[in-house]
Amino acid sequence: MREVRLHDTLSGALRAIEPRRPPRVGIYACGPTVYARVHIGNARPYVVFSLLRRFLEHEGYEPTLVVNVTDVNDKIYDAAREQGVSSEELARAMTASYVEDTDRLGIGRPDDEPKASETIGAIVALIEDLVQSGHAYEAGGDVYFSVASFPGYGRLSNRPLDEMRQGEGDDSAALKRAPQDFALWKATKEEEDTSWDSPWGPGRPGWHIECSAMAEEILGVDFEVHGGGSDLVFPHHENEVAQTEAARGHPLARLWMHNGMVELGTEKMAKSVGNIRLLHGALDEYGPEAVLMWLVSGHYRQPLGFSEEALEQAGANVRTLRELIRRLEPGAASADALDPLVERFFDALADDFNTPEARAVLFEWIRQANRRIDAGEALGPGRLREMLHAVGLERLLDGAADEAPEDVRALAERREAARAERDFAEADRLRDELAERGWEVRDTPDGARLVRSG
Repeated sequence: MREVRLHDTLSGALRAIEPRRPPRVGIYACGPTVYARVHIGNARPYVVFSLLRRFLEHEGYEPTLVVNVTDVNDKIYDAAREQGVSSEELARAMTASYVEDTDRLGIGRPDDEPKASETIGAIVALIEDLVQSGHAYEAGGDVYFSVASFPGYGRLSNRPLDEMRQGEGDDSAALKRAPQDFALWKATKEEEDTSWDSPWGPGRPGWHIECSAMAEEILGVDFEVHGGGSDLVFPHHENEVAQTEAARGHPLARLWMHNGMVELGTEKMAKSVGNIRLLHGALDEYGPEAVLMWLVSGHYRQPLGFSEEALEQAGANVRTLRELIRRLEPGAASADALDPLVERFFDALADDFNTPEARAVLFEWIRQANRRIDAGEALGPGRLREMLHAVGLERLLDGAADEAPEDVRALAERREAARAERDFAEADRLRDELAERGWEVRDTPDGARLVRSG
């Protein structure tokens, strides 16, 4: 079991994961607000923390990954009103789309996916504790956290207090004791179609308290890793730090891990900006393997630039890997001489989850394996599966990633029929159509075989 070190936003240093109850490790990552279909930038934290779980499992830890769904939020009310549907209907539909789209990545589901709408009881109880302890106050049916009551406020984001505006709109300014205070509970507005009962009247929770309650309900407090995008450091995670520690007397999490933003041009990819590439569209065009290969090409803490060229290069990398896999002989002896590269691969992941360094080592393994095969050696896959599983690409080794969809198989069957009838012009045309869809037809002694070309 390696010591796994991650960059902790709170301390600004690399820190080892220190399980409360070894070998168990709790990971909570903030998931999407489901008011629109997820884009490829939303996929980055999903992939980062799913792969972190895989790596920790490889190292002998017992991780529990929790990724929430924010299905109660201002943005959902606004989007539903614009579309002429209920907020519950929109949230339900977008949650289903989010699950469908992320399922296509092929890296599994989190261990738990709580919804804010199903955690109202725990949220209200946490707010009540904050009110009773003097850290929160009711005003006009709203409840606000008193930032002045928590001396450590601001230590996560390192911002001066006078720059900490919560972005909650002018409608709440008159109710707050201080502009830095933030909403824990919001009284129902006339244009909002969903509310819940509370000691302060009908309303719904604020965004920040939702995650504190969901994380605590499943993982307890003082769990090992809290993650999310770097855009959540303030105000979302700063407020989580304050409200949980104020209520419980213990930190919510031991280590705060933040991934950089996916950028399109010079701006972060965001629905609010409109510069997005939807995840399902990228998966349709490039395939899940290329999307994963691209996502692990950059260090999780750094911004990652999205471009068609970057995805095409990732697709070329996947083809290189596929070709090597086809040259391996499952029954042949593995090349033990390549095992030091496998150890280097996992050492890179243990050092602040350095996926680009691990990826470089993987391709060094591929180069050396190809050289051995070129020299006439029969080579088995050895420990390649361990490395591919860690980056979500083990399906390539199983051949599952080459399984063609039904319409592609139908085209291949029509091509075979044309060849049997000696209509070679039609067979060539169908072969070209398959190529346009990203599939290559290889004629083998056992018949035609479809192989994904991208």
